[in-house]
Amino acid sequence: MNISDLLSASIQHAALEVFSTMLGATIEVRDIHSAPPIPDDQDGVVSFIGLAGPWVGTGSIRCSPTVACRFCAQLLQVEKASLDEEVLDAVAEMTNMIVGGVKTELERDLGPLGLSIPTVIFGRNFKTKSAGAAEWTVERFRWESEEFEVRVCLAADEKQRAAPARPLACPVEVRTVAD
Repeated sequence: MNISDLLSASIQHAALEVFSTMLGATIEVRDIHSAPPIPDDQDGVVSFIGLAGPWVGTGSIRCSPTVACRFCAQLLQVEKASLDEEVLDAVAEMTNMIVGGVKTELERDLGPLGLSIPTVIFGRNFKTKSAGAAEWTVERFRWESEEFEVRVCLAADEKQRAAPARPLACPVEVRTVAD
């Protein structure tokens, strides 16, 4: 199993599904590539959500303030001209839905995974980095005239895989009573 191909297919499926069902919109897949886990300069909005289980990592949406405001308009039916709390909440919810969809897709092959709550960062000229992260699988999408990207990095949690199964704290004894 190639994890990069699995991530790419999961990201595409989840993003297309969320836009179709939740926003009544269509998006176009622009390209896929990988990115090293080094910090890069950012402008705009970035939302992160953690993945945990036998595989660990991070999912992320990166977009412009314009796309963030469109997410809010489509989800909450409220027009916004600039970033505010509602817009950031909408970006967090989009991250939760898309990366949640990726998680569901991945669980078929990788086992149960958990999600953290999203964290949203916005501004100009900032850097982001996931400590110890594997290479990112990056999918770019176009929503009419605007682009955004969904990124996921995932690595096997060797500690969890190597840990022996824990016995029950209170073993249950079953006895059969004969007449």
